[in-house]
Amino acid sequence: MPKIGMEPLRKDALIRAAIVEVGTMGSLDVTVGRIARRAGVSPALAHHYFGSKEQILLAAMRRILSDFGATVRELLAEARTPRQRLDAIFAACFTADQFHPAVIVAWLNFYVHANQSPDAARLLAVYARRLDDNLVHALRQLTGVDEARRIAQGLASLIDGLYIRAALQDRAPDRAEAIAMLSDYCDMSLGRAAARSGS
Repeated sequence: MPKIGMEPLRKDALIRAAIVEVGTMGSLDVTVGRIARRAGVSPALAHHYFGSKEQILLAAMRRILSDFGATVRELLAEARTPRQRLDAIFAACFTADQFHPAVIVAWLNFYVHANQSPDAARLLAVYARRLDDNLVHALRQLTGVDEARRIAQGLASLIDGLYIRAALQDRAPDRAEAIAMLSDYCDMSLGRAAARSGS
């Protein structure tokens, strides 16, 4: 008989184990058995809680996105100006938890998985839309709406690119360098937008 109150703890352990296993293996070709072993539960219990490996992986993806969203909200709550809001978003993208090697590899694999999984594609679409909305909201207070959307697209592309480089290169920028690059790009783009509007 299962212990009362253990299900949330075991589900959490399985989700965290899935993230670590995907990061360790470098792909989604992990087995439920490996995930369950790392979580300290039986494969049968993992199937009982989630139904399939796909559902465990989607739960892991939701966890990464949920953690990211919570960090964004926490840091945005402390921001007082549009530029501080942008800095908060940049910092949230590159916290130690989000920019951890296992999470970086998991992110990239989920991006690839979204090409085959409508559920994964929906989750990534929600993430992309929220990131874009947050960036545009801050940027449009500093420049025109069209410029805000253009700069937001560049910033989001730079964020994705920095994650790819971190996954594939030994000499990729660290967290502080990544945040500095985003800030530099943002300031440069805002400066160019201001120059265009003044001409």
